[in-house]
Amino acid sequence: MHREPDVGFDPGSPGSRPGPKASAKPLRHPGIPNPVYFRAEEQSAMWKERGERERSRLPTEQEARCGVLRESNKLAEMEEPPLLPGENIKDMAKDVTYICPFTGAVRGTLTVTNYRLYFKSMERDPPFVLDASLGVISRVEKIGGASSRGENSYGLETVCKDIRNLRFAHKPEGRTRRSIFENLMKYAFPVSNNLPLFAFEYKEIFPENGWKLYDSLLEYRRQGIPNESWRITKINERYELCDTYPALLVVPANIPDEELKRVASFRSRGRIPVLSWIHPESQATITRCSQPMVGVSGKRSKEDEKYLQAIMDSNAQSHKIFIFDARPSVNAVANKAKGGGYESEDAYQNAELVFLDIHNIHVMRESLRKLKEIVYPNIEETHWLSNLESTHWLEHIKLILAGALRIADKIESGKTSVVVHCSDGWDRTAQLTSLAMLMLDGYYRSIRGFEVLIEKEWLSFGHRFQLRLGHGDKNHADADRSPVFLQFIDCVWQMTRQFPTAFEFNEYFLITILDHLYSCLFGTFLCNSEHQRGKENLPKRTVSLWSYINSQLEDFTNPLYGSYSNHVLYPVASMRHLELWVGYYVRWNPRMKPQEPIHNRYKELLAKRAELQKKVEELQREISNRSTSSSERASSPAQCVTPVQTVV
Repeated sequence: MHREPDVGFDPGSPGSRPGPKASAKPLRHPGIPNPVYFRAEEQSAMWKERGERERSRLPTEQEARCGVLRESNKLAEMEEPPLLPGENIKDMAKDVTYICPFTGAVRGTLTVTNYRLYFKSMERDPPFVLDASLGVISRVEKIGGASSRGENSYGLETVCKDIRNLRFAHKPEGRTRRSIFENLMKYAFPVSNNLPLFAFEYKEIFPENGWKLYDSLLEYRRQGIPNESWRITKINERYELCDTYPALLVVPANIPDEELKRVASFRSRGRIPVLSWIHPESQATITRCSQPMVGVSGKRSKEDEKYLQAIMDSNAQSHKIFIFDARPSVNAVANKAKGGGYESEDAYQNAELVFLDIHNIHVMRESLRKLKEIVYPNIEETHWLSNLESTHWLEHIKLILAGALRIADKIESGKTSVVVHCSDGWDRTAQLTSLAMLMLDGYYRSIRGFEVLIEKEWLSFGHRFQLRLGHGDKNHADADRSPVFLQFIDCVWQMTRQFPTAFEFNEYFLITILDHLYSCLFGTFLCNSEHQRGKENLPKRTVSLWSYINSQLEDFTNPLYGSYSNHVLYPVASMRHLELWVGYYVRWNPRMKPQEPIHNRYKELLAKRAELQKKVEELQREISNRSTSSSERASSPAQCVTPVQTVV
């Protein structure tokens, strides 16, 4: 099992988390670092046994000397965090004060392991616990100097990637700040210190192996590929055609591999148009790629033009193809100066170019920064709507959803094939193709199908997770960082709000994915491409996030789900129908959260549904048995007449 999301921040409030309970169910690992304001609730049997084993090593005399201390202060047994396989304590500082932005100062013990930052209160009962993975930390800053005056003016502040800051005050005379700071800088940023990420140390074993979830051949066969128009090529088997693409690619059947190389030379970073999805009836396709390298001189490539014509010809129901360029037109024009650009409708006959006006990674990063400022730590009620509007966050979400909707509509209603790209084809392109496929194909709205969608459109096609997230890198100002994948998950959440019965997964599933996007507990979101993951041998050296999720599906299942495999979803991409995802962005603020996590209710509903389903099946069997008995009784007199007469 996993840790449930927190329901409140204030340890003294009705919604706060109590301390460990003797009756708590065993926990495999802490799962997501849900609200920082964590309690150490369900200890796993392994952790419990480990703690007992460690305590049993104390000599009898030492136990006797510590007896009085343990009676007066339970920290002797409870201050250390529950440890995962491969996790160990690196530093511990007592008498540290956590500066809670909502409830004030909390005194306790601060522990740093090679995976997490863990704080536990000294005086509260139940204890207040804060538990955050080191992977979520963006930067660590010192506050005040040794001569600083004023209470709690000397300490550390950690700025996190998940919309929160954690501030701890140290006593200058205690000299603990320096040690904690150095260990945080070392283990929160292992890549900068030539150390392995914790995912390489974590050795938990789950009933399912999530690395085996996605098989590209099986997924293409599910879509009916190969067929007479499309073939699977192994030209990129050694990642020589394009080192950011997967090993197996689906291309038009009449284009030989030699021509693919010439097309690759005309596309940015060799990312040629390849198939992502094909409509099972019309054969209209979604293909993805990067921008053409036309430059200011307007270069052309006969091979590239022939290639797009082949994509159009593979769909007999349409004699046109749409090219959706995710960028604002002004940005696409500006890219010509760098050698890039866009397709000219004069060069690409029967093609229509559409710009979707989605901004670049730098604009999105700034938008998220503004959003964080208005939701954490305090929300200004009087100017909430205007402040939210000033971030432009929901406007960006709207443009991404609207773009995906246009793509899905062209495929479904227009029966027309589309080509999707941005600049390099690994950020906005992935957002658009995966969202459009989610609208078109009900398989991707199941839990396993959604995991396949992420593996396929994001991981195998080279979204640069390492660069966009900065795993283990102390360079927090890196211009390559951007919340691209976060925006995708936000868009998915918006769709679940509009179609609450169309998705097998619940909100907690999405939050779990986002939290482990940063945690570095699993290997799923490490590296920048399939090629790099193979070189690092991640399936052998790390655990997949899907191993954890798929081993306890009941926690992530939507009880209202109805399978809509043949239904296409058309979400309303209007500001009037979009809302800020409070359950994620504002979850650290207890005043903005429900008193009980909604997924607890989901689990209760699932259990109730299973119970009712069982009763229905029992009643059906009973009816069937009664019907059979009635039939036998109805026929028994006729069968008994002859024997009686024979006896007579």
